[in-house]
Amino acid sequence: MSKVDVVIGCFYGDEGKGKVIDYLATSADVAIRATGGDNAGHTIKVDGVKYAMHLIPSGLLSGHTVGVIGNGVVMNPEVLLTEINNLKEHGFDVDKYLKISDKTQVIFPYHRLLDVALEKARKSKIGTTGKGIGPAYCDKYERCGLRVEDLYADDFKEKLEELVASRLALLKFYDPETDYDSILKFEEVYETYSKYAKELKRYVCDSVTLVHKAVENGQKVLVEGAQATLLDIDFGSYPFVTSSNPTIGGILTGTGLSANEIGNVYGIIKAYSSRVGEGPYVTELFDETGDRIRELGHEYGTTTGRPRRCGWLDLVALKYAKRVNGLTALCVNHLDTIGKFDKIKVCTAYDVNGEVTEDFSTNMKFLSSAKPVYKELDGDFGDIEGIQKFEELPEKAKDYIRFIEDYIGIPVKFIGTGADREAMIVREV
Repeated sequence: MSKVDVVIGCFYGDEGKGKVIDYLATSADVAIRATGGDNAGHTIKVDGVKYAMHLIPSGLLSGHTVGVIGNGVVMNPEVLLTEINNLKEHGFDVDKYLKISDKTQVIFPYHRLLDVALEKARKSKIGTTGKGIGPAYCDKYERCGLRVEDLYADDFKEKLEELVASRLALLKFYDPETDYDSILKFEEVYETYSKYAKELKRYVCDSVTLVHKAVENGQKVLVEGAQATLLDIDFGSYPFVTSSNPTIGGILTGTGLSANEIGNVYGIIKAYSSRVGEGPYVTELFDETGDRIRELGHEYGTTTGRPRRCGWLDLVALKYAKRVNGLTALCVNHLDTIGKFDKIKVCTAYDVNGEVTEDFSTNMKFLSSAKPVYKELDGDFGDIEGIQKFEELPEKAKDYIRFIEDYIGIPVKFIGTGADREAMIVREV
């Protein structure tokens, strides 16, 4: 029986998971997206073309890997069909390689409307993307959400009509100034989603059986995590988190895999850090250095286009991600970006009201009081873009990677040295 490789973001998302997934998918038979929805995005550059993958597993871009949208995902059919058509236009055989779990939850227009209305009504904003992710997961756990399999059930129309009516009442309560009766019409929603169901039917499958048979037959399986550890609904900076578990537990429940089938767990980081949306962020920079990191790293959200908050690398938070996920190795992206600074700071501890600690906590009072304790390292790596062997990196760049390894206690296997898919060092560790 083969072991499953897992790719997980360690901080607040946007770490460059897609690049590692793209590399691993070259030898994978199956790639699974386990959690989240189109609030996440992997950007991959293939043959000079950039693809922003929000729902389709980016492993499918290998040209031979089966891409599975797992049961832990919440799926907007309109977004998915747009991605499907875009890939088809670029020559990808989506009909052959894409699969959708029959247990995947479906996002409807009322989810997106509720997402916006609820955020509007909040005094303390969460920074939601407005994609309907949270309300869709709420319906899932309220046990009234509709799965992909429900689109083909005899009582689909009846269930949908009941949900549209109840969600209209909620919308009018939270946002009485908007005329939702003219925006959300049951017959239009039913007609549209019936059409979506016909277009998507060829992709629907029992994904749990598919994945387990792949493992049992010795095929290589890769699981793509969406978002990242510090956005986890349980282990992130609650309430400024996503609505699912993008940590290792969500990988299992979002696919049906068992714990003993997991092999390598790769944690993805940048050589600095970034965050989109509200919430605590200990190493955030509010000065010209933060602005320069943003511009050099092109730090604007794949999904929202919002400028990302930027700061130095936080090894305290990274150690927490290692503990929670059982990371076996790391990928450090954007080494070329951070190497443009003469001096680089790395957070190795927090000063919390005069007490220094190397242990992370998601407690909001703790995070609001925490001040980073930095270690300064030499930068100015020179031009490293395109280097594909660790031994060929400048000594200062190698020192930076070794410092991370020594602190965290696991090896750095992948090192991103540029934007292209080929601009990556793969080490034997």
